[in-house]
Amino acid sequence: MTELLQLPDLRREDRGLPWLGQVFEHQRDPLRLYRRHWERYGPVAPTYLLGNRAVLLLGPDACGEALQNRDKAFVNEPAWSQLVGPFFNRGLMLIDFDEHRAHRRIMQDAFTRPRLAGYTRRLHPAIEQGMAGWAPSPDFRAYRRLKQLTLDIAADLFMGGADDTGPAEMARVNRAFIACVQAAAGIVRADVPFTRWGRAYRGRRILEQFLRGYLHKKRAAATDDIFSVLCHIETDDGERFSDDDVINHMIFLMMAAHDTSTITTSTMLQYLGQHPDWQERCRAESAALGEAPDIAELESLTSIDLVMREALRLRAPVPVVVRYTVKDTVVRGVRIPARTLCLLGIQFTHLMDDYWSNPAAFDPERFAPDRREDRSHRFAWEPFGGGVHKCIGLYFAGLEVKAIMHKLLRGYRWSVDPAYVAPLDHHSLPFPKDGQPINLIRR
Repeated sequence: MTELLQLPDLRREDRGLPWLGQVFEHQRDPLRLYRRHWERYGPVAPTYLLGNRAVLLLGPDACGEALQNRDKAFVNEPAWSQLVGPFFNRGLMLIDFDEHRAHRRIMQDAFTRPRLAGYTRRLHPAIEQGMAGWAPSPDFRAYRRLKQLTLDIAADLFMGGADDTGPAEMARVNRAFIACVQAAAGIVRADVPFTRWGRAYRGRRILEQFLRGYLHKKRAAATDDIFSVLCHIETDDGERFSDDDVINHMIFLMMAAHDTSTITTSTMLQYLGQHPDWQERCRAESAALGEAPDIAELESLTSIDLVMREALRLRAPVPVVVRYTVKDTVVRGVRIPARTLCLLGIQFTHLMDDYWSNPAAFDPERFAPDRREDRSHRFAWEPFGGGVHKCIGLYFAGLEVKAIMHKLLRGYRWSVDPAYVAPLDHHSLPFPKDGQPINLIRR
């Protein structure tokens, strides 16, 4: 029988600041921190954050064991609650085991292929309307405009348009979402004014008030937006969501849909702007389709799909997922005690030399059928997580991103300085602090 290893002690030089630990280093450059820990400690590496001893799980083997969770030692709720729990409380990502299975079983009906086909039909007019005010510019801040666009899309597909809500109110809702997401980097973890968590508590109240204002209308009549679907779906056993369930899931789904899609689309814009050969290749595919391709036609956009996969590898929208151990467990032969916060380095895996050729390079062909580097390991490429908590909306997200890119490729050309490196903010989900400037030209 193989002898179990104990989690190594953290070296003095790796302990960081008192109580804060390595928080600031993680916010400055998480990949550098992870590489150092990988070299010093291996795939199960100790770390220290906000007064707690924690563990970094690095590489596809270690991450895969936690995601598969065969001994049911890892849970989501206590882990995510330490970061954003009060603000995305009871969302699908923050419940576990039997309750999670029950909620996911109900919600799955919102993401069947017929539903996705209906959402796809609504995507195109929402994108058209959201991009109507885009003006070509040599200094077009793509990330900021895309973030507003994906929120507008979410208002249509998730809310059914929210026609009686003006731009000022939607801007307020957007700020509330941003506050809730950025709570993950908060140091003061209480409802204290002028802190990240204080702003997030206010943001959560705004979002609840906003959605509850529409709840009665959505319950009263079934329509094809996701809010209404969540209000009306029912399993064969008669399971339905309560009003609170609907609100909690809507807040989480709207955040997940518009933040992650924004990051992915803006990353694609950057790399296609720096690689005009790939931009033209993608444009040729889109030019062969009409203005509003259906779900099958969007799925046929092979080059855009390759670029999207590579963008998800190079800049995973959720670069780290967290878990919490509810009992002693073993990962890669190392014993991890109960009540340990574990950080799974998804982005670190995406850039490992062992699984990817020239991993820092933009090379969408690595996902082509004759190469499929993502199959070098079952967990080499996991931008949507894995196991029972794998993103339920991943197919919808892909359709949304492709529909946006289809519209952009048909209507615009753009370029990005080949030397440009996005100055990423790592306080929560990674985004370019400069708004990501591109030279946007109307075709």
